[in-house]
Amino acid sequence: MPEHKKSSVVSAPGKVLLAGGYIVLDREYSGLVFGLSARINVVSHPIQSTKGVHLTEIVVESPQFDDDSWVYGYTPVEGQGGVKVTQLDPGNKPFKPNHFVETTLNYVLSYIVSLPPKPTFTAITPAKFTILADNDYYSTSSSSSSPSARHRFRHLGQTISKANKTGLGSSAALVTSLTGCLLSHYLPLSVFNLSTPSGRQTLHNLSQAAHCAAQGKIGSGFDVASAVYGSCIYRRFSPSLLSSLPTPGTKGFGKAVVETVHSPNWDQEINKEETDLAGGYKIRMVDVTGGTATVSMVKLVNAWREKNRSEADELFSSVETKMKVLAQALKQGDEPAVKQAMGEVRKLMKTMGEQSGAEIEPDSQTKMLDELEGLEGVVGSVVPGAGGYDAAALVIRDDEVTVERVKKFLEEYSRREGVKARLLDVLGEVEGARLEGWDGTRWEEL
Repeated sequence: MPEHKKSSVVSAPGKVLLAGGYIVLDREYSGLVFGLSARINVVSHPIQSTKGVHLTEIVVESPQFDDDSWVYGYTPVEGQGGVKVTQLDPGNKPFKPNHFVETTLNYVLSYIVSLPPKPTFTAITPAKFTILADNDYYSTSSSSSSPSARHRFRHLGQTISKANKTGLGSSAALVTSLTGCLLSHYLPLSVFNLSTPSGRQTLHNLSQAAHCAAQGKIGSGFDVASAVYGSCIYRRFSPSLLSSLPTPGTKGFGKAVVETVHSPNWDQEINKEETDLAGGYKIRMVDVTGGTATVSMVKLVNAWREKNRSEADELFSSVETKMKVLAQALKQGDEPAVKQAMGEVRKLMKTMGEQSGAEIEPDSQTKMLDELEGLEGVVGSVVPGAGGYDAAALVIRDDEVTVERVKKFLEEYSRREGVKARLLDVLGEVEGARLEGWDGTRWEEL
């Protein structure tokens, strides 16, 4: 087996926004977000070129999917423009762009080659980056008895574009882990060290810039913040921080990315002191095999708020108040208070959905969650984040009897209602992005 001393493995967690959907888009308000044990890992491998051959290629692969790999060429851009990444023709394979990967490469590589005191294009060498996602990021019809189903990184038997996501924040976890792996692979520890506060700040700011650009300047950034820092109460940064960045591949882009990442004007608030989950309880997720068009729902809520400002602001303030009560109750393990606070958050979000026309808590989700909350050991439930048909969140007692009771109910409920509802393996956790140890294992074969 070849040496992997120059390899890096960085993972970032998914997220669940227990309370604060929609209000977290406004800097006046904040949201309660927990990291999840489901992680996206990115593994780097140097590419060795044959003697006399000079490569300027970066390969990104996602071996859990059918035929999903992307090859990029990279070239310097004059005028402190950093690096321009271009997807290369895959030959006899269909051309499939990956906007999140390509945007992240443009931002991170431009940052790396533009760092003072002496920006240098030669800091980038050919490499391969392998993306491995824990199974709970995707709904699947694969048989649980198949050999692949027992693997941590199951092969899903389809292309990534056809996979149904469970709504755990895969794009933010991908951008964060890929950003962290690129930085760790190409920069010495003296310049970037993920385990230090300054390293996490660099990772956060650069990942926010890349993720924001990739999704069209939409979003509060809570998902990236959670991917970097783990569980927290999050207040967003000012959108103006990223509004003046040039387009990748243009003059001044690289310099602007470095200046933005290290700007003293980042004003997000990330409060980890007030977020924890008391012993004896777990956050679990229920996949309903759906998925949600978040952007269209945000537009509906924004339009309603514009026309009903006073009423909307009162509702937003109520959500934040209950969010803070919930955070305190979860930390203290106050079961009656958790139950009451989650119930009140649900009612407020249901009202927001009814008034705006967005399916924040669809009636089918209401029915399932109401029945789940009738089970012994289920403390509370919520359709997290933007709501809709993404995975629902439960706070339950941490014992096998409760877990089995929930699983049995979901099996019966699925048969009765003609749906596919299942308890995911993922758990709420507090840790954010981290370097993973390299033990010589071929990760892509796990």
